[in-house]
Amino acid sequence: MRKKIFLISVFLVQTFYGWSQYVMKSYSELAQLEKVPQEKVYLSHTGPVLLSGEYLYYAFYCFNAQNNRQSDISKVGYVALVNEEKQHVFEQKIRLENGLGQGDFFVSTEIPSGNYKLLGYTQWMKNNGLSQVFKENITIINPYMADQTVFLGKTGEEQEPRQEIANTLASPILLEFEKKEYTPREQVKFSVRNYKGNLGFGSYSIKVKKKDELQQKTTLRAEDYARSYLKVDKLIRKNLGDSIFLPEQRGELLFGSVANKSTKEPVSDVHVVVSFTGADFILKQAITDASGNFYAYLKKDYTSSRPVLQIADENVDYTIALKKQHKLDVSNLEFGSFKLKESMKASIEERSVRNQIENQFFQVKPDSVLLGYPIDPFDGGIPEVVQLDEYTRFPTFEETLVEVLNNAGYRSNGKDNDYIRILQDFETINEDYNDFPAIVLFDGVYIPNHELVKEYDARKIKSIGLIRDQFQLGNKQYQGMMSVETFDGDYLLYHNHKNIAKAEIDLPIAKKNYFQQRYNLEGDNFKRIPDYRTLLFWRPLLKIENAGLEFDFFTSDDKGEYEVLLDGFTTYGKPISLRETFTVN
Repeated sequence: MRKKIFLISVFLVQTFYGWSQYVMKSYSELAQLEKVPQEKVYLSHTGPVLLSGEYLYYAFYCFNAQNNRQSDISKVGYVALVNEEKQHVFEQKIRLENGLGQGDFFVSTEIPSGNYKLLGYTQWMKNNGLSQVFKENITIINPYMADQTVFLGKTGEEQEPRQEIANTLASPILLEFEKKEYTPREQVKFSVRNYKGNLGFGSYSIKVKKKDELQQKTTLRAEDYARSYLKVDKLIRKNLGDSIFLPEQRGELLFGSVANKSTKEPVSDVHVVVSFTGADFILKQAITDASGNFYAYLKKDYTSSRPVLQIADENVDYTIALKKQHKLDVSNLEFGSFKLKESMKASIEERSVRNQIENQFFQVKPDSVLLGYPIDPFDGGIPEVVQLDEYTRFPTFEETLVEVLNNAGYRSNGKDNDYIRILQDFETINEDYNDFPAIVLFDGVYIPNHELVKEYDARKIKSIGLIRDQFQLGNKQYQGMMSVETFDGDYLLYHNHKNIAKAEIDLPIAKKNYFQQRYNLEGDNFKRIPDYRTLLFWRPLLKIENAGLEFDFFTSDDKGEYEVLLDGFTTYGKPISLRETFTVN
């Protein structure tokens, strides 16, 4: 047998790292906590003025607040849009790789005109409050609303327009264009040049956007951000008795509680299985603490938004529930004040009509979702898969194991329930024999009591996969894993086991390759399609690791002056902000 032992994501609660909001009880815990640097976030985005029917695109940069370099602390970031009533319009979850992520949000006609705040943060940053969080004013104009009084005669956090940052010779990065004037649908070629070797290596965002007639001040550029957030906290600010949000260092944090169904009292030392169902299932286990709470980190990508929570022992009668993180306290947010002027009417009407036309042709200009890392539910093992349609069909699951599978079957357990055992794959004659049960899953749902599926209708089963290695789930050993896949993938809909709860969480924002318009190609299908793009090019995250990169894009039918804005940071944490302009005549 291959003595490869898989440890399936067990998380024992031993220190404050096992708590979502843990109350600090000792100075030693405080000392341990203070070793973790605080973080800060910058968002490069396509705002600040958006109309209904447009997208807000953003790039997420998370930094170690002590050295200003990309943070390796949090694996998940959050972006929220908050209205003046202090309500969250959305809160999006972004997977971070070395502190970087990206996302987008469509501004629907259901969102009213108003002044909003765009926030960027991690769970760890919540401990230091709003002062630690990235904040920027966003204005949304919904021209389909008759009432626009929100923009008339309003006072607020209005600031002087920021001065455009001038390109300096000190910058290691420069933008180079072939010319300054173009015609509609013409190809534009440009370069991002690095003239200073590793001093220019870093991560950057580039947007090419029509100069906004409605924009009353510029977005927060990288160099502005570096100055504005220079004095944020470098460490967590907490005292004894305070509760904390944990850094999501090991992945996204899920947590919940277990209680005795009759007494409602919390139950400790209970093994909880958390699974994401389907063919790409994820299986994790946690153990409840003295307060009945359990915690598990999601290190892998997942495609289902509905985790299943189960008590591993079916001989008890408990209730189980998934809890949600408290939202960031935004009660002290202050908002900007956008002034709607009569002179803007024509511009708003024209932009709104063109947005409608662009959205009508969205199907021929789609973004593509990038595939993440492949989900490997078997942790590197290669399953032996039996497709049951290739064999004579038997009525029950138990009979199918007897007649079709040679390496798995039910075994008597005396007075206790029978269990499924998978034969060991012995590699040498010296390996020890074991009589451990198998881990059994139906459509990714963990089956704690194998007796319950003995009479399952085998005609509904598509395939059975076996891994014959030894596994460890929690502190219990298992011999092999069996994954049963039904034709409809709906085992959970019709089978509710004892001590089980179905939950729902938000999926992380999918990473995308954004559509880039091309012309002058053979069989050009876009000749008759109108093109009113005002955002001509958006590259949320590009890495400079050499002398530079070459890019190109095509102008649209929308004439006027365009800005090319590059914002980002070198690997040493130096902010870079560049601006060039050109016109389309």
